Amino acid sequence: MKELRQRWWVVVLFALAMAWVEAAVVLYLRTLVGRIEPYQPRPLPEIPGLVSAEIVREGATLIMLASVGWLAARNLRSAFGYLLIAFGVWDIFYYVFLRILTGWPHNLLDWDILFLIPLPWWGPVLAPMLVALLMIVTGTLLTGEPAPLQPTPRSIAFGILGVVLILGAFMYDALALCLNRATLEVIRNWLPHSFAWSLFIPGVLLAAFPALDLALRNLARNGLQPPLNQPSTL
Repeated sequence: MKELRQRWWVVVLFALAMAWVEAAVVLYLRTLVGRIEPYQPRPLPEIPGLVSAEIVREGATLIMLASVGWLAARNLRSAFGYLLIAFGVWDIFYYVFLRILTGWPHNLLDWDILFLIPLPWWGPVLAPMLVALLMIVTGTLLTGEPAPLQPTPRSIAFGILGVVLILGAFMYDALALCLNRATLEVIRNWLPHSFAWSLFIPGVLLAAFPALDLALRNLARNGLQPPLNQPSTL
């Protein structure tokens, strides 16, 4: 267990450093283009090569997070768990450090453009931070036991459905514009005015099923409660 804790903290330390680096880079870029607050018309300034560079950077970020998960893990299950931990810590502390460096976000309901792959993701800062917290919890449960413990297929199915709903909430306006055959330029420059909480909240609840499943089965295995498939003695 000591080795597992060390691995967990090394991944967290990597994610914290990565969050500071990204927050610093965002400070430099947004200061240069006068866009500390991203929620404004034409959120991506018309600078040659900026959009393509940003898309590649996002892909590179995901590769970095997956790589540290793979290096820290002993099997595919724990590799995915460490990826979730790294992603969650990075995402939360990116906003913490950005607040320290720039004074933004002013509150958790400030809008941010989150990703550009495959379409622009928009949402209040609170939304990705809630998802990031769930990722840390789920990843910790996936990596916290030396013996293999997998979520049940049913909980995984619920979790996948939840992720689909969450993605739908983040890309709600962009998807609607796609259905209306809007051009890519219109989609990239669109500013949403409301967030699809009706998709996001059920999505988060469903996405929490694998973590809940693992937590209950860990309790049962440790003898803190009877397994769910055995009748109660009461």
